[in-house]
Amino acid sequence: MNNGIIAALIRGLSINLTGKPQIVIYEKWEKDAPNIAMKVEIKLNDSEEAAADVIRNSYEIWKKGNLAENGKIAFPSCVSLSTNGKNEALYWIGDDFDSAQKRRAEKDTSPLIEILEGGSSSYNKVSDKVINTAERANVVKNKIALVTGGAQGIGEEIARNLAAAGAFVFIADINLEGAEKLAKQINEIEKRTAAAGIEVNVSNEESVEAMFDTVTEITGGIDLCVSNAGVLRAGSVLEQELSEFKYVTDINYTGFFVICKYAGRILRTQRLTAHLWKTDIIQINSKSGLEGSNKNGAYAGSKFGGLGLVASFAMELIEYGIKVNAVCPGNFLDSPLWSDPENGLFVQYLRNGKVPGAKTIADIRAFYESKVPMKRGCAGKDVMRAIFYIVEQEYETGQAVPVTGGQVMLR
Repeated sequence: MNNGIIAALIRGLSINLTGKPQIVIYEKWEKDAPNIAMKVEIKLNDSEEAAADVIRNSYEIWKKGNLAENGKIAFPSCVSLSTNGKNEALYWIGDDFDSAQKRRAEKDTSPLIEILEGGSSSYNKVSDKVINTAERANVVKNKIALVTGGAQGIGEEIARNLAAAGAFVFIADINLEGAEKLAKQINEIEKRTAAAGIEVNVSNEESVEAMFDTVTEITGGIDLCVSNAGVLRAGSVLEQELSEFKYVTDINYTGFFVICKYAGRILRTQRLTAHLWKTDIIQINSKSGLEGSNKNGAYAGSKFGGLGLVASFAMELIEYGIKVNAVCPGNFLDSPLWSDPENGLFVQYLRNGKVPGAKTIADIRAFYESKVPMKRGCAGKDVMRAIFYIVEQEYETGQAVPVTGGQVMLR
């Protein structure tokens, strides 16, 4: 059992006690456990379920020696792990990344105290009849998010907006330098540790698995995984090379499967100790996944397939409190995907004659704007509103939400 699984179980316990997202930071530790740390002893052959029971029981033992006053709950800021009697690791807990890092640096093991409402966790007392307006305003605050393809384009906008809304964001991209540069900018703007760059090739399973292993060691788990990485190679079915078709499919379709596989495993593990906590996987799909796209079959096909995966995974993973949905944006006409002077879609579509009679890029743009009742392309803020809706809406899964300015309408 790896350290990431233990981190996710500890994070789940903390969420279950407080009803709020927590950060859990792993530290290799072979010395004696620090004072007041919660001590957990795991056997090498324990299953995840058995480890979850051990962690819950360890908390009950720890709690007896760290009682809180009425109306409050004490929970550990540090958990010590030993395996078959050998000290292995420490896990540091905090409401946010900076507070957990500070405790680790200072070796501060003093218990965390949470004020409760009505003698039990407010998480378990939320009314099922009245919308909590404070929660609406903080739908992703302190949650851990991961955005693939996050270093540029719409992925960058999603990462920036999630951080601005209070989340901690992993910016996952094959371009690690770009991801780290963006994370640095975000942290300077937010004046806190709000983002971190992390490398991934979504079409490579080993790369995805390694990324999620790193995520659990840094934060203990995730709450929101936005599968945004995608590519487009336009071309006629009569002319397009098979290699280009496979390239699009590997990233847009197979890549989403691999992301869901490893994100889903972490979210399932957290659920073992946080049985009421709901989490989200969101695919950034496309209107082309709803209606097809002329001379763009590789892309549209991958997006149609992605919606099939969304619906299927939604049925399977809701057992673990994981909602799986898609956002289907219209055309981002002002993004590099469209406007890049060498490989942008305006250039590609002009080159392959997708728009009859078009002689300039301006003609291509005007053609696509004319198709939208709202007469403009999609923007990052439009997608973000859909993401916030999906995360907030607990009673919806398996959906493809159009964000198309009316070009594609729900039926």
